[in-house]
Amino acid sequence: MKCALITGASRGLGKAIALQLAKDHGYYILINYSSNAKAAEETLAELKAAGGNGELLPFNVQEKSSVDVALDNWMSKNTDKFIGVLVNNAGITRDGLFMWMPEKDWDDVINVSAKGMFNVTQKIIQQMLRQRKGRIVNIASLSGLKGVPGQTNYSAAKGAMIGATKALAQEVAKRNITVNAVAPGFIKSDMTEEFNEAEYKKIIPLNRFGNAEEVAHLVSFLASDKAAYITGEIININGGIYS
Repeated sequence: MKCALITGASRGLGKAIALQLAKDHGYYILINYSSNAKAAEETLAELKAAGGNGELLPFNVQEKSSVDVALDNWMSKNTDKFIGVLVNNAGITRDGLFMWMPEKDWDDVINVSAKGMFNVTQKIIQQMLRQRKGRIVNIASLSGLKGVPGQTNYSAAKGAMIGATKALAQEVAKRNITVNAVAPGFIKSDMTEEFNEAEYKKIIPLNRFGNAEEVAHLVSFLASDKAAYITGEIININGGIYS
């Protein structure tokens, strides 16, 4: 059975991606979360109510030992299942001006996005290499491409994901594994709920924030057979900010 693992899937963008992958492809969905068990359970219930199937897979992406134990345990109990799609979505923000940024705010943001991607991908890709197939989609950000003041840590973390996406894609392409990144702009979510949408949308040609479902459709396409010849790409979905 082909499975899709989405990190940070208890709510927001991760939840939308989990639901879309189940709907479009019938994947068995592994819903990863770190601390918000209630939200993760709600996501799973919504997934099953829509006709999908899956389970919760809690671990902290920034702790390699936690990742390894959780995934090794799951794989040993599910020898009939194959994680053929990995979406590295987990991420946090700790915004603030660089000159006053606490070291912990730098480390936490880097460790969840960039180190988390390393921890989970290194474990999952072993099975993909043996199966000679797989889809990896990293959720980057406009911040990682443009750089956003007040988000030096987040811009650095997502920039690292973008560089890693391009390099890893070249390493594993011969094994029929594609590695791409999606770089959302301003998307309605917990991360942007405090933003002044009326002010920010002035710089967006489409004059609105995006929806999580719109990003989920793009991720679903990259996870499909239709995207088999696309790898190493960073695909913007930002309402035309770069137009």
